[in-house]
Amino acid sequence: MSKKLKLSDILVTIVIALVFGIIYKLWGPVSTVLKPLGFQIDQLVYGMWFMAGPVAILITRKPGTALLAETAAAMGEVLFAGQGGIISFYYGLAQGLFVELAFLFFRYKRYDMLVTVLSGFGAALASLILDIGFGYIFELAGWNLALNIIFRFIGAGLISGVFAVVLVKALDATGVTSLVRPVSKDDYDVLDQ
Repeated sequence: MSKKLKLSDILVTIVIALVFGIIYKLWGPVSTVLKPLGFQIDQLVYGMWFMAGPVAILITRKPGTALLAETAAAMGEVLFAGQGGIISFYYGLAQGLFVELAFLFFRYKRYDMLVTVLSGFGAALASLILDIGFGYIFELAGWNLALNIIFRFIGAGLISGVFAVVLVKALDATGVTSLVRPVSKDDYDVLDQ
């Protein structure tokens, strides 16, 4: 299978991004409802905002699709009047880049649970770097900052890592992704590692 992006790969990635743009918009109130519970519990669901990139690259298996999907999903959230505003674009760009770096580290040869969880951790790291840049992190007390970071990484690993693999595996089983790439037994075996 060629690693070069074709028009069909880009179109599939954009469709994935638009779906996640809507999900991101709808996910804002979920996070908002959890915020008053305190103890940074809302960070456990933060990983949903990192999911477009891992899902896109797991489906297409092409370099660049995670960056494109995450950036386009962030712009979709902006267009659908999500809570982050235009700053969401910067987050999407950084998160998509860090997701790509995880797969690049394995030379785009592994699309398994470990690499996908690591890509979620990368997206979480990117979001924390931007939080520092925008000054959001400095508002938290030390213990609260620790909870923020720990819970964000847990949420990223579970939602944009584990759940992304489970979702793509379910889509593969239905045959939906066979239009993008043929699914073989090796594909299933890789997801089970």
